[in-house]
Amino acid sequence: MIEAQGLTKRYGSKTAVDGISFTVHPGKVTGFLGPNGAGKSTTMRMIMGLDRPTHGSVTVNGRPYAQHRSPLTEVGALLEAKAVHTGRSARNHLRALAATHGIGESRVAEVIAMTGLDAVAKRRVGGFSLGMGQRLGIAAALLGDPRTLILDEPVNGLDPEGVLWVRNLVKYLASEGRTVFLSSHLMSEMALTADHLVVIGRGRIIADAPVDEVVARATRATVRVRSPQATELAGLLASPEVTVTAVSPGLLEVHGATSEAVGEVAAAGRLVLHELTPVSGSLEEAYMSLTSDAVEYHSAEVPHADTTTSQEQAR
Repeated sequence: MIEAQGLTKRYGSKTAVDGISFTVHPGKVTGFLGPNGAGKSTTMRMIMGLDRPTHGSVTVNGRPYAQHRSPLTEVGALLEAKAVHTGRSARNHLRALAATHGIGESRVAEVIAMTGLDAVAKRRVGGFSLGMGQRLGIAAALLGDPRTLILDEPVNGLDPEGVLWVRNLVKYLASEGRTVFLSSHLMSEMALTADHLVVIGRGRIIADAPVDEVVARATRATVRVRSPQATELAGLLASPEVTVTAVSPGLLEVHGATSEAVGEVAAAGRLVLHELTPVSGSLEEAYMSLTSDAVEYHSAEVPHADTTTSQEQAR
């Protein structure tokens, strides 16, 4: 378990983390989300004792990280995959870490096999690709068979097989009753992986709830309706509480009414329906809504491509 109470970090006049409190519980995957500059990395560094809080406290499994006698067996972390001796082989890097805690050679071999590094275990890590470096970082995090995992962007640089492997790994570790805390900028992946979310913006907690609850709070549910009598249906549905948008001929998007309610209105009006589909908001939509006022770096809007013109030019 990870527990933060009033956690604050200031660098001169800049407040990177502003009095946040949250708990990461065992037995579930907790995602840590936020824009660049929101305070995610600073928070993770304070959890691992790499930065000292200005105020507040944070404990892992009941103690500050620095007070654990055998930290690798308590907490496994991937914060910076490139933080390795580039002249060492992957195997020797893991052996060196294992030696600090009396971990045997068999466990080193086990995590190498677990992370798919067998073929490159004797190669110097300075020549590793980004994805191979990530796998080595995850192997190091797993080395002590820890009760708590903290992973910062673990799928960065991984191919689709590697992304699926990380997803299955963290879900399996959580199912064993371990605490799993991970950050990612890939909303689609976080939606598939996380059970609970902590969202931070400008150093403060914006949301701390199960994934489904975060999405439901921050997005509007939509009902997609297709009917040859769409215009008549739209007239029957329209009200101050219900918004109906004509997407294309015969296709409507309805906000403010459930699919059951739409179906009942259609039935009462003896209108034919070819489709009636409830569409939930996505995690990406929820995240963009939650962090819209907390983004420090805004990109310029990219114009939409004119696909028709492009296709005609291609001919």
